Amino acid sequence: LYFIECHNSPKMPRGPKRHLKRLFAPRDWMLSKLNGVFAPRPRAGPHKIRECMPLLVVIRNRLKYAVTAREAAMICRQKLINVDSRPRTDTKYPVGFQDVIELPKTEERFRVMYDHKGRITLVKIGAAEASIKLCKVTRVSTSTGRVPVVT
Repeated sequence: LYFIECHNSPKMPRGPKRHLKRLFAPRDWMLSKLNGVFAPRPRAGPHKIRECMPLLVVIRNRLKYAVTAREAAMICRQKLINVDSRPRTDTKYPVGFQDVIELPKTEERFRVMYDHKGRITLVKIGAAEASIKLCKVTRVSTSTGRVPVVT
């Protein structure tokens, strides 16, 4: 009797999730519903899955430098794309808020921002602004003499 109860219990999934269905991808990636079953799942990295976009989606769907995922992978493997001034070869690398995507061959630079509807957009920037990384204010306090301290 004990064996039957344990044997019929629902199985728990083992390990992390590795796949992402296209319909369950974040809406701000703006992927079409009919062009396939799966979407590229971002790897673990500097941004949360719901707050980032894989580099493959940026190259193929936003910038239109590639038509297929295979072409986008070849672009990445040749180290033609820099994220925050480092060449990235992984197409599933998570690109998120305030990251700078740089294409040295075309001399284009984009900053990842949110539009007024909360979707991830790419904003074209200049060379001087590409080196600036805005910081997050975690605490504002005052020191002696009422001097504000931002950390």
